[in-house]
Amino acid sequence: MRTMGLIGGLSWESSRDYYRIVNEEVNSRLGGLHSAPCVLSSLDFDPLARAMAAGEWEICRRLVVDSACRLQRAGADFLLICSNTMHAFAGDVEARTGLPLLHIVDAIGRPAGERGFRTVGLLGTRALMEADHYRRRMEENWGLSVLVPDAEERETVNEVIFGELCRGRVLDASRQVFLKIMENLAARGAEAVVLGCTEIPMLVGAGDTELPLFDSLRLHALAAVDLSLAEEG
Repeated sequence: MRTMGLIGGLSWESSRDYYRIVNEEVNSRLGGLHSAPCVLSSLDFDPLARAMAAGEWEICRRLVVDSACRLQRAGADFLLICSNTMHAFAGDVEARTGLPLLHIVDAIGRPAGERGFRTVGLLGTRALMEADHYRRRMEENWGLSVLVPDAEERETVNEVIFGELCRGRVLDASRQVFLKIMENLAARGAEAVVLGCTEIPMLVGAGDTELPLFDSLRLHALAAVDLSLAEEG
């Protein structure tokens, strides 16, 4: 098995789910006492979150790239950034480490395309929803048109992510707000919704709506297991 390197702590609430899923999946496939060979570099999220809020993206880039370099030195064969938003620095991570990076958009785009979807809604941090790199990769690599909530809804989603989910708070009132925002995206033409923040699956899941959902965390983690177990050549 190849060793996966996880850039975590973005926040740790979702990083623990990455660790759980990759180990459960490896054991499910291989049986016995098998678990996932991995190394985790877990960042202190507070200074990174503060830098994000202040628009100090160079600080974020440096923290993420430094974490990737630690994983390279620890023996990782490939890397995952355990955050949708921090994929803004995916290219920097690959260039600095020379290691392949399993991009979260590709883990989402492949199954979305296989299911025949052409237009998806995107929920995530405000920075992610308002950036173009994530949506551009969806469109150019996977033929998916991406809709985002309006400005007020984007702010609401962002506040719930940082004010509640990253702090381990899961409130039913916020779940109802998210479901309404998802309904609005569907009314505008979204055939499915990408949960483009690795904390959002704490709040909403398939049992909460008939709208198809793409859980970015789970899909990313399962793709990592595929790569870890793939035969060489």
